[in-house]
Amino acid sequence: MRLVVASCTIDYEGRLTAHLPLADRLIMVKADGSVSVHSDGRAYKPLNWMHGPCRLQADADCWTVSNDRGERLTIRMAAVRLDVDMPLGAEPGLEKDGVEANLQELLAADPSVIGWGLRLVGREYPTDIGPVDLLCRDAEGQAVAVEVKRRGGIDGVEQLARYVERLDRDGRLAPVRGVLVAQRIARQARTLAASRGIDCVEVDYDELRGVGDGRLRLF
Repeated sequence: MRLVVASCTIDYEGRLTAHLPLADRLIMVKADGSVSVHSDGRAYKPLNWMHGPCRLQADADCWTVSNDRGERLTIRMAAVRLDVDMPLGAEPGLEKDGVEANLQELLAADPSVIGWGLRLVGREYPTDIGPVDLLCRDAEGQAVAVEVKRRGGIDGVEQLARYVERLDRDGRLAPVRGVLVAQRIARQARTLAASRGIDCVEVDYDELRGVGDGRLRLF
């Protein structure tokens, strides 16, 4: 990782043209070859950037970053305030609590929290377009496809509808109904789900882990 704080101008040529006038900025060069330019605002989003793979020609007062798509980022340095080069090493990855895999594991252990009498048939049940998170049977023996999301949106409804359609082609399972389970489900997603015959269930992650009042909301 190379970090440069400099008073500079930035010019981009490619899909469009853009110019940033002279100001102090942070220039970040990563080991993957990407280059990004940041100001002291706008949170994480850079003012301009070039994804790797790209080529960097760094002269004393002018950097040129280019790629095979014909894009070019020109950084002209008026004054360099800081120039630090430091290897960060391998990235172990971000560990999150409460992601979809954790929710899926908890729901697989006790699918009855999704609906009374529900029992697990299998996790990551395969279809010819990808696996559905949980395949269950309800108290009447009907197959139930369950898609688990942290936040349920329209994309999740569409994804589950495709799985249900493919599973319905299996005579051993048809008819299959779908249930979208998430910590939060958007109003638009619930509306679309209702039109597709898909149930929506919101769950509380802490309650699934045994913390909370145990309430479950069905929409």
